[in-house]
Parts: sequence; C-alpha cells; structure tokens
Amino acid sequence: MKQQIDTPKAPAAVGPFSQGIRSAGTLYVSGQLPIDPATGELCAGDIADCARQSLRNLAAVVEAAGATLDDVLKVTVFLTDMADFAAVNAVYAEFFTAPFPARSAFAVAGLPLGARVEAEAIVSLP
Repeated sequence: MKQQIDTPKAPAAVGPFSQGIRSAGTLYVSGQLPIDPATGELCAGDIADCARQSLRNLAAVVEAAGATLDDVLKVTVFLTDMADFAAVNAVYAEFFTAPFPARSAFAVAGLPLGARVEAEAIVSLP
C-alpha cells in the first residue's frame, strides 16, 4: 500500500506525480525544483540560492512524512551545468551531516521550467 505525502511547504507538483510516496517504511521524494512554495516563483538567484531552495523543499516533504534529513538514505542531484557542482556541494553540506546519505549527481540537458538544479531522495521512515 502506498500513501501520498503532500505539503504546502513545498511547491505543488508540476505534473502528474506526488511530492512524495510512503510505502513499507520508505519515503520516495520526487525531484524538488528551486521553486518558492509561497510565491510559486522559480529561483532566479545564483546556484547556491537555488540549491538551498531545492533542499528546503525536499526537507519540507521529508518532514511532512514525519522524518528528518537525518533519515535520508540516498539523494540524487541533477544539474544543468557541472561547473555548479562545487557550489551545490557546499550548500548540500549545510543540510546534511555525517554519516552523509549516499548521493549521485548528474549533469542533465535540461530540467523542468528551466531550473538549474533539482534534488530527489529516498528516506527511511521512523
């Protein structure tokens, strides 16, 4: 059985998908773009600002499911420019502490709405 996780503290899905799905003690968080949930505006700042917004959105979905970032097992980060990797890595370290989740980072040709960064996660629920 799966349960949809939805919170107004993260932006609404931009397509036919859920912000998160809980199943069998695991939460799967959909890719979170750097959209301000209060305004619906895509981040127009530098990559660090955009990465922070994506990770704040990811954290909001995790918290809506009753977990914390300490429960995150795996994160996938999508970037439209690998030159942004170091800046995003520095922001990532503001959100996660040791032992850090497993992580992958990929350069992609493009992201929805012209975003420069997106992050998704797999979380172990308490």
